[in-house]
Amino acid sequence: MLRMVEAETFLETADIETSSDEYARRFQGDVGKWFLSIQEEATLRMLAPYPGATILDLGGGHGQLTKALVQRQFDVTVAGSSEACKARIHSFVERDLAKFDVVDFLNLPYNDRSFGVVISYRLLPHLKYWRQFVAEMTRVAEKCVIIDYPNKRSINYFGPQFFKLKRQLEGNSTRQFTCFTEKELLDEFRLQHFGSPEQYAEFFLPMVLHRTMKMAGVSNVLERSSRMLGLTARFGSPRIMKLIRQQPARSR
Repeated sequence: MLRMVEAETFLETADIETSSDEYARRFQGDVGKWFLSIQEEATLRMLAPYPGATILDLGGGHGQLTKALVQRQFDVTVAGSSEACKARIHSFVERDLAKFDVVDFLNLPYNDRSFGVVISYRLLPHLKYWRQFVAEMTRVAEKCVIIDYPNKRSINYFGPQFFKLKRQLEGNSTRQFTCFTEKELLDEFRLQHFGSPEQYAEFFLPMVLHRTMKMAGVSNVLERSSRMLGLTARFGSPRIMKLIRQQPARSR
């Protein structure tokens, strides 16, 4: 399945930061655990039709989903742009519960449709060549892909204007990122014959606000209220999106 690649400096290495201990500290404490529980529950719902599937987690060295996927007996391969990205999932790899590969995200070393499902969280908004990344992740997915992305139709749209304040509140682990409209992503995935989107908006209020309040119970009440009022479905971000293969893959 894996085509060997020589060690080199890749063009896209954003996952090195998201795989770090410093980045992981953004998800510590009650609020951080609450963030991850929302993400995990939505992801597992989307994966329910594919029990035991082979899963490629691109940029998943942060380990946010590794434990949940392994516990549900998915066949998990995490791919990162550097050997350093393995650190946070090292225990799973050492126990043969998951595999880890160093890859070029823009030229994945796998054959077409090598994995049942390809997922990628915390990566797409930080890529310069995101269209090429979409082409590669869809090429190696047999059934579906699942991504997360910041929605332009949300408070995140004003992120660049408030970036300095956000960095003061969150520290140096926060980064600039690209927001997307649903249409521009769907158009790109449809070029690769993926569609039938299923989406789940995670939060209405900015995550930085919840981190600053440090009150998971209050945040949960605020977000539940926003979801009941329809605000999250309309303006929520980040969004988890699942897209299903619509036609047989083209030969490469």
